[in-house]
Amino acid sequence: MATFKPFKAVRPVPEKAALIASLPYDVMDSDEARVEVAKYPLSFLHVEKPEVDLPEGTNLYDPAVYAKAKENMYGYIERGDMIQDAQPCFYIYRQTMDGRSQYGLVGLSSVDEYMDGIIKKHELTRAEKEADRIKHVDTCDAHSSPVFFTYRHQEIIDELVNRLCGTTPAVYDFVSDDNIGHTLWIVDAPEDIQVIQEAFASMDYLYVADGHHRTASAAKVGLIRREQYPNFTGEEEFNFFMAVIFPDNQLKIFDYNRVVKDLNDNSVEQFFAKVKEKWNVEEIPAGASFTPGHLHQMSMYIDGKWYFISPKTGIWNEADVVENLDVSILQMHLLNPILGIADPRTDKRIDFVGGIRGLGELEKRVDSGREKVAFAMYPTSMDELIGIADAGEIMPPKSTWFEPKLRSGLFIHLLK
Repeated sequence: MATFKPFKAVRPVPEKAALIASLPYDVMDSDEARVEVAKYPLSFLHVEKPEVDLPEGTNLYDPAVYAKAKENMYGYIERGDMIQDAQPCFYIYRQTMDGRSQYGLVGLSSVDEYMDGIIKKHELTRAEKEADRIKHVDTCDAHSSPVFFTYRHQEIIDELVNRLCGTTPAVYDFVSDDNIGHTLWIVDAPEDIQVIQEAFASMDYLYVADGHHRTASAAKVGLIRREQYPNFTGEEEFNFFMAVIFPDNQLKIFDYNRVVKDLNDNSVEQFFAKVKEKWNVEEIPAGASFTPGHLHQMSMYIDGKWYFISPKTGIWNEADVVENLDVSILQMHLLNPILGIADPRTDKRIDFVGGIRGLGELEKRVDSGREKVAFAMYPTSMDELIGIADAGEIMPPKSTWFEPKLRSGLFIHLLK
């Protein structure tokens, strides 16, 4: 069974929600964050990227950065910009992008269930990124931004969400600068809370969609607090962490594309000769679409031209859920053996470009000379993600790109 609990969220007063809500910490750098807070002085980036309030050049992992995050977060409460709900609630968070809406439930998930594997993951985490988030949560004594989970959709939850959104006034409803709609409803009726909890209790598993570092860090802070309070009962707030959970049939995964700086000492002719040993290569006529159209088809851009490439039958194990991923096939049979990218997590010669930026971004980077070759991927599917998580396997890095991103600052979970 999966635990999902209501909680007393700290959240913006309605008239300031649009001014406070920000993109998460990991989608912009410090300079971009400074520009954003200059435009929106109330932006929650003061908590997510607190270095904006410290001298430029401050080490991002300096204790002063985490102390500033705490100071700024509680400043919202002290000024009355944010208030805490009086009773535990669930929240419905709708995001609308390009006419497509996804409805997530906001509540608390269990540290124990993450540690026990009831909450399944599909990516590895990096120790330094975990350490950063652990310090942020531990210093702030709060989860300042939610993790992004999914579940196999259930009709009973769909019906409840549709009913409440159709009959209950929203507390927030605004469109952010990137043209994403954000709408929030409160679920506080005991009977509705019970339906949600019972529906999740009937599920075998939940799945991390995005935010593996935040999830791992939140769980580890919970374990740290248990060491500090050995007489814990299991009901303390630090035993849980904040999540927005969306049904799998409403989510869209975008392509996550690759660019490589050089051809690993190959000439263009040598590169093509090696690629054609295991790949079918087809030049795309000028003006024709070069977007991959199906699984196991990719596009490659080099020397001002696009090509469709597809792996030749038999070079990979189609029965293996990880090997069957396009990102795995590209890595195992082109990036590593031909371009010398043995570990895409650490190799500085490869970079990754989220599909939300469009394939024109790949052309731009190659044409500028910054990169030599680009690969456009067909998006990983939700079925592939869940299948890999169910198998206890791990995806290669940068396999999925979810849009829209959750906004930070719409709800905070205090650990005390």
